[in-house]
Amino acid sequence: MFITLEGPEGSGKTSQVPLLAEYLRQQGFSVLTTREPGGTPISEQIRDVLHSLRNTEMHPRTETLLFQAARAQHVEQIIRPHLASGGVVLCDRFADSTLAYQGYGHQQELAPLRGLIEFATGGLKPDLTLLLDLDVEVGLRRRSQCGGEWNRLDALELAFHQRVRQGYHALAQAEPPRWVIIDAAQSPEAVQADLRAAALARL
Repeated sequence: MFITLEGPEGSGKTSQVPLLAEYLRQQGFSVLTTREPGGTPISEQIRDVLHSLRNTEMHPRTETLLFQAARAQHVEQIIRPHLASGGVVLCDRFADSTLAYQGYGHQQELAPLRGLIEFATGGLKPDLTLLLDLDVEVGLRRRSQCGGEWNRLDALELAFHQRVRQGYHALAQAEPPRWVIIDAAQSPEAVQADLRAAALARL
């Protein structure tokens, strides 16, 4: 099963993934955790280019294509082999991030983006997508206070991040069987409990 975690900046995905993975391993599942952009040496190099604050002049089309290049390598080298072995893949962001950020956020047309995603993934889609939903101002404040990476996308204007969150809700409403929305404003323990319940219900 291919499970993805999505959400606006500061929603807590990255800290929740390893906890969820360990829990599922305790239930007897073979779990691989990975992230986008990244997951392979090639994809991690592309991540560095995408996130660097030195690249503020990057055009949204360039950004979109770089994300798809990283994703194509990630799918073929890491995700598909683990799924083929019968395992569970937990991925911190996947193709829905492109639609939310490069589509709704940058206000690019969704149809061409969907075509690029189809090409990059070879048609691979998540079985379950867990959306950690959070007010964007709260999320960005969390990001700035946590002392972690503050990247080029984090630094975009508030209106961009608000469009991203709205985009996630539009995607979830369009495909409800695949999505579970989780309130990321809860305590980390409550969020983790909701993630476990949603994943186990589907597994």
